[in-house]
Amino acid sequence: MKRVYKVLVEPAEEGGYVVSVPALPGCVSQGDTFEEALSNIREAILLYLETLQEEGVPVPDETHLLVEVAVDVPETSPAEGP
Repeated sequence: MKRVYKVLVEPAEEGGYVVSVPALPGCVSQGDTFEEALSNIREAILLYLETLQEEGVPVPDETHLLVEVAVDVPETSPAEGP
């Protein structure tokens, strides 16, 4: 059976990427490159789901929506110097 989950990819402060799965709390991985990070999160998801199945816990479905929200940001004046 194939399952599809949305992942959140964020640049790590020290370089590389951190990836998390909102539908699977605590399922997080990282990688030095974008591709490595995605490969690592696939493995993390599989391990996460295997653990749930071993414990008899239902495997969650993806329920998150990804929606863009536009916001008008007010312009700020430059900080006044001394």
